[in-house]
Amino acid sequence: MNWKMLSLMLLLAAMWGPSFVFIKVAVETIPPFTMVFSRVTLAALLLYLVLRWQHGRLPRSRDTWKHLSFVALTHNAIPFVLFAWGEQYVDSALASILNGTIPLFTIILAHIFTQDDRLTPAKVIGMLVGFGGMLILVLPAFQDGVVATTWGVLGLVLAAFLYGVAIVYARNHLRGLPSLVAPTGQMIMAALFLLPVMLIVDRPWTAVTPTLASTLSMLALAVLGTALAFILYYYLLENAGATYVSMVAYVIPVFGVILGVLLLNEPLTREMVVGCGLILFGVMIVNGLLNGIRARYITPEASVGD
Repeated sequence: MNWKMLSLMLLLAAMWGPSFVFIKVAVETIPPFTMVFSRVTLAALLLYLVLRWQHGRLPRSRDTWKHLSFVALTHNAIPFVLFAWGEQYVDSALASILNGTIPLFTIILAHIFTQDDRLTPAKVIGMLVGFGGMLILVLPAFQDGVVATTWGVLGLVLAAFLYGVAIVYARNHLRGLPSLVAPTGQMIMAALFLLPVMLIVDRPWTAVTPTLASTLSMLALAVLGTALAFILYYYLLENAGATYVSMVAYVIPVFGVILGVLLLNEPLTREMVVGCGLILFGVMIVNGLLNGIRARYITPEASVGD
């Protein structure tokens, strides 16, 4: 783990950060299954074109496609629909908190099902510090009350659990594939799973014409929040590990705060500063950066007389 991994993780969080807003706007006039199908289909097309441009090919192994199918279900088809559906009944602030349970699920699953991502005191402390920072960051949004339904909350918790499953599963079974192959195959399978469900449930030919705002939000989700983000996601998964990659769920609200301050002239409060600081501190603990800093600046000679 190093500063490069931290920078890439922050970049991934910046790509996924606006997703909650894009989803909220997109589903205003685009039915959930139709929106998610369009999102993954456009992402699959874009990724495949880039893959072919780089003279790459999709895998031929049946086992590889089985693994891609499982990850497509647990990381795209089902969770994307659950978030698109759930955010119709749950405020975005609460959705951020529920999304923040992803690292908690992941750290347990990774400990059980992987050999190189074991549970350590540092990881537990980092997870708890990051989750605490996220709570401090998001809780002020509940001052005027919160809108949520039981089914909406359960749907988002299930989505967070499935994300944890997918992260660990992909770490175990999709490592070592050529660049772009895993995200491209994953999006293709997600689109195939969603197509019949969309046609049966949404019957999109009967829906109202989407607004420009909903259409642009869906396109932003497809290009920025799916195609480009999953290229970076797989690179991090290959080089950093499941537990660390899951910490991006804590950093996403930080970018929501930054965008609000810079673009919407929202005031920078003490809770924002403390929350963002704790989140980044927790990420650094899990990343092992604090150990590197201690090893570099606190030499054995300096600690002898302590």
